Amino acid sequence: MIELVQRGGVIIVLIILLSVVGVAIIIERLLYFRKNQGDENTIMKRLEATLAKGNFDEALAICETMPCPITNLMKVGIDHREYSREVIKMAISDAANMEIPQMERFLSTLGTIAHITPLLGLLGTVTGNIQAFGVLGQTGIGTGDPAILAGGISEALLTTAAGIIVAIPAIAFYNYLVSRVNHSIIRLENRVNELVLYLRKE
Repeated sequence: MIELVQRGGVIIVLIILLSVVGVAIIIERLLYFRKNQGDENTIMKRLEATLAKGNFDEALAICETMPCPITNLMKVGIDHREYSREVIKMAISDAANMEIPQMERFLSTLGTIAHITPLLGLLGTVTGNIQAFGVLGQTGIGTGDPAILAGGISEALLTTAAGIIVAIPAIAFYNYLVSRVNHSIIRLENRVNELVLYLRKE
């Protein structure tokens, strides 16, 4: 690692730091969606059974003890259960929109990492070439130090490769997580319709 940093310079350090941040975001988001989906299926079964009996207080207690997007919507629905279906649906839909920022948390940061790491690699290429050609300009082609020249070229190639290596999985996971968010939003919309039917049967 030390040798890698020495060869790549400051640019490679920045790319490595961004890759660590990117991995942390990916792991955190994957765990978030996995936990919410598992909890949601369990909670919906309990809520459906409770609401079928008309036990709104018990349903509210379930929502408070097991916080997640679907229970947040359920609490809003229970508070508006005396209103018409349209009002209930509108209130729950507004609450669902409030859950979207939580689902999209850190995704913009991951997208930024995916876009700037290749640019940082390109910057490393430029600075490495400047260093290499600076040696040639100062000492001449025949008398230049090959080690310094090779170091500049090595930095150029290393940072470019590192930037691309970090960017490819970052872009792939960014697109995947955005897709998960979109699917979660659609699923919440379907849940809204289900909740309205349980909360207000007319």
